[in-house]
Amino acid sequence: MKIDVLTIFPEFFDAVFDFGIIRRAKLAGIVKIVAHDLRKYAVDKHKMVDDRPFGGGDGMVLKPEPIFAAIENLIGTSDRDSYPKGTRVVLLSPQGKPFKQADAALMAEEAEHLVFICGRYEGVDERVNDVLVTDEISIGDYVLSGGEPAAVVVVDSIVRLLPEALGSETSASNDSFSTGKLDCPHYTRPAEFRGMKVPEVLLNGNHAEIEKWRFEKALEKTRAVRPDLINE
Repeated sequence: MKIDVLTIFPEFFDAVFDFGIIRRAKLAGIVKIVAHDLRKYAVDKHKMVDDRPFGGGDGMVLKPEPIFAAIENLIGTSDRDSYPKGTRVVLLSPQGKPFKQADAALMAEEAEHLVFICGRYEGVDERVNDVLVTDEISIGDYVLSGGEPAAVVVVDSIVRLLPEALGSETSASNDSFSTGKLDCPHYTRPAEFRGMKVPEVLLNGNHAEIEKWRFEKALEKTRAVRPDLINE
């Protein structure tokens, strides 16, 4: 998979993708991630990527010209109906559709080339959304200073689901939200720590009982913390 990130702060990503699962996936050739400086695509001598909003109001808006030029350079066209198969252009925005585990799984399975546009200021010129963007997504009901942290979250959630990215083939399938509920509690050695003991069922070697316990505890946790998932 190829992942490109459009941002006015490419240095934000200098080290963030060089740890853990993403680093291993990069070294194994499973994914290639490149952050691009949007200012390099600016059309004026001052390299301006933002301007005041028409109609007045606070803040600045990211201009369309640099973003269109960047997409044309990275994909070869600014017509989303002509994008190569498996190509998706994602705008990270508080106004987007809430991003969920199912979305990460779908992108990991179907996408071959992902381009992330990191919003800034008051947002992005709407013509970018109208013509270039295939997916506008939000990572939560709150506002960030820019789309860069959101890009890290979304990229991480997708890359870890790519084939062979995780050490275990079943790890991702047992994650929270992958089964429609939260994950169950987990324990490791020592079996007793400061008087707190690991549940006996996890020590008896009966895999049927262990799976039943895990299912019941996951359901109990979901009902307590995220009852909305049960009702979906």
